[in-house]
Amino acid sequence: MQVEAIQRSLSCWLLLSSLLLCWPGHVRVEAAEALPVVPTAGQPLAANVQRVLDALEFLGAPWPAASAAEVRAAIAAQGAARLQELLDAQALFLVELNPESRVKARRGPARAILQQAGFTPVLLKIVNHSTVTKELRLSSPQAGPVYAGMTPLSAQRMQRGPLRETEVKTADAHRFLEVEWYGRSPMTPELSGAEVEYALALLYSSEPGQHEATVAFDVGLGTPDLGFRADVPVLLEVQPAVPVHLRVRDHDGKPTTAAFTFRDAAGHVFPPQAKRLAPDFYFQPQVYRADGEQILLPPGQFQVEYHRGPEYRLLRKEVLVPRAPRADLEFRLERWFNAADYGFFCGDHHIHGAGCAHYTSPTEGVTPRDMFRQVIGEGLNVGCVLTWGPCFDYQRRFFRPSTDQLSEALTLMKYDLEISGFGSEALGHVCLLNLRDQTYPGSDGTKARGWPTWTLPVLRWAKAQGGVTGYAHAASGLEINSQSATRRLLTRLDRDGDGLLSRAEALAGKLLLPVRWSEADTDRDGFLSEAELWAAHELAAERLPNFAIPEMNGVGAMEIGVTVAAGACDFISAMDTARIQEWNMWYHLLNCGFALKVSGETDFPCMSGERVGQGRVYVQLGRRQQIEFTAWCQALALGRSYVSDGFAHAPLFTVQGVAPGYEPVRLPVAAEVEIRAQVIFAPATPRTVAQGLVTVPNGRRLTGDSVTLHGPRRRELASGGDRLVELVMNGNVVSSNSVPADGQLHELRWRVPVRRSSWVALRQFPQLHTNPVNVLLEDAPIHVSQASARWVAETIERLWEQRRERIAENERAAARQAYDEALTKLWLIRDASPAGETQY
Repeated sequence: MQVEAIQRSLSCWLLLSSLLLCWPGHVRVEAAEALPVVPTAGQPLAANVQRVLDALEFLGAPWPAASAAEVRAAIAAQGAARLQELLDAQALFLVELNPESRVKARRGPARAILQQAGFTPVLLKIVNHSTVTKELRLSSPQAGPVYAGMTPLSAQRMQRGPLRETEVKTADAHRFLEVEWYGRSPMTPELSGAEVEYALALLYSSEPGQHEATVAFDVGLGTPDLGFRADVPVLLEVQPAVPVHLRVRDHDGKPTTAAFTFRDAAGHVFPPQAKRLAPDFYFQPQVYRADGEQILLPPGQFQVEYHRGPEYRLLRKEVLVPRAPRADLEFRLERWFNAADYGFFCGDHHIHGAGCAHYTSPTEGVTPRDMFRQVIGEGLNVGCVLTWGPCFDYQRRFFRPSTDQLSEALTLMKYDLEISGFGSEALGHVCLLNLRDQTYPGSDGTKARGWPTWTLPVLRWAKAQGGVTGYAHAASGLEINSQSATRRLLTRLDRDGDGLLSRAEALAGKLLLPVRWSEADTDRDGFLSEAELWAAHELAAERLPNFAIPEMNGVGAMEIGVTVAAGACDFISAMDTARIQEWNMWYHLLNCGFALKVSGETDFPCMSGERVGQGRVYVQLGRRQQIEFTAWCQALALGRSYVSDGFAHAPLFTVQGVAPGYEPVRLPVAAEVEIRAQVIFAPATPRTVAQGLVTVPNGRRLTGDSVTLHGPRRRELASGGDRLVELVMNGNVVSSNSVPADGQLHELRWRVPVRRSSWVALRQFPQLHTNPVNVLLEDAPIHVSQASARWVAETIERLWEQRRERIAENERAAARQAYDEALTKLWLIRDASPAGETQY
């Protein structure tokens, strides 16, 4: 213990010494010209200087001890001239604002000694003759991102718009610098307006050694003084960073790869995201490191968050990086759940190595080695990296009929295809898995020609080679636009043109209403006004299932009704877009008796770039030490699985002892069935829209959406709480139980009567859903209600209205025939189904 105490003391002494050496004001140089001492009030300046001292202490770079007593005495005496004399010697820049708010700057006497890979505080003296109170902005041609190519939509989704990354058109590896105004407490985000004040800036260099940079200052557009007088060249002396070697052990003590987020006291993330190139991704705060790998850090104190996906606890600890030739840190991971213990192996079937948030320069996306680091670092067993439109020619070279050679026994990566950015994307993006060949006949290995402009031919081509097929980000285009849907109904049903819909007009039109007539007719006058129809659509949009007809104008599960009817579609994607829309389409297709399964995806880094595996499918293969990709895909297509965000699990769900994806339960007569489930929820869950723990202004309809347009970016965790576990039969909840989110397995049992052929599943909205178990009464097919068949048919007709012009003219006749065949099947299903609850 005494040795450890001495080592800690020595480390702290080394750290303090290094910070004092690195702080630019520690070593004075001969200044060509002293900074001016400006007459000003003593009390405001003394208060300002005290805040500067406090901020430096917080940043781990306290004022040089040799003059600290003198500064404190000057603060106590409120001596403005003496304070300037003492602080000017430590100032790296003098910034002056004239009465017209024009900004000019010049070097101060302090040396510019920086720390590679660290943010060094530097002192600014500001002489403000304008009394302006705006933020003083710093910029430099040597600062900024070293990559280019992020799409504007990705910047918006990731709330990185203010960084103006999409304005950078070319990558420049010479951008070694970062400069920023330090406006966190106790400092202020803007100038105070005082005639003299001192402020702090933070300078970062990604490279060691001597470098010249130019730092410019302004307080808004058009404020720099003429003749480049706001630009200051400065010679930087950058001390090298410390190579920190990581020992990373899994929960069982085996070496592994994990996600790490390093932050300093000021909240900076290391390495800075603007300076990252693969294998580290600039749009993520975390980096992934395997056992034995290293990260460059400056000496100092850091808080580290580390984990390996949602089945692991998010752990935090403080670490000290000494000034030394190298440092070593050890991390041991902890699981709260292991799905593999129950025979489930998780995957994300929709990941990209190019496009959206990925850069196109210096390379067109990233390599398999970079993507595999993400897959294994998030604890996925399977990662499907889908080549698509962006960077298609560059990325398709990574395709191979089998899994990538980087794959391990329990971590597989396979390159496959998403039809997006070319071909049939207007009828829905489709994920094609387990392909042996990615060149569509007649395409010559390009995206520019030969691809069908509707989805059915592509799905059939994939199925013919043993592929597994499904629609991506299902809810895109399934949103309910209440105004548009209301106008459509009135246009088609209001025969007398009086702006009101009578019950007779509604019945004659044979179109679905979003809710029952009795709910819609709120004033009980026997007519539906435009306002009542609008309100009815708004009401339906919050329900699961619902009968409002969506817009069918996106890139999600658009043509799914046609391809499922044709037997060419295996799954619908879930867990990355709004949950009600995803599951509503799925429920209606199940109610028609189609054997459609659900699978989990992230669409990384397009829907979200936070991490791969935000949406997952857990596939039952039985306990094993090695998995095989084709077997995993086949089990996915059979529905031997559940989908989850990884923070919620159902390792057991059976009806009469039968699990999802196996032969149906057969009943000779109506009877009760025994249902058994085991569920477990994480003791700490991210407080986000995706997890259903943040409500957005639009209400429940956006719950589950992983797109961060309306979600918090911070990693805030919610501990404990209860989760409502629901038993779903034919889309409706028949029973429920409240279960604590405590990281413990909970057993649930029900006995439920089955009076007709039905599908039964388990869910926790929006985090978890099992695939269904079919229960067949007297071997009759599952035809739940006429309304579901009508709903699917109306979505197909709506899609044809919206998108038929997007289908190439020479393909349109075949497409129309397939649409008509699907509609014929649905009318037969409708006629064979019970009427259910009438809408009228």
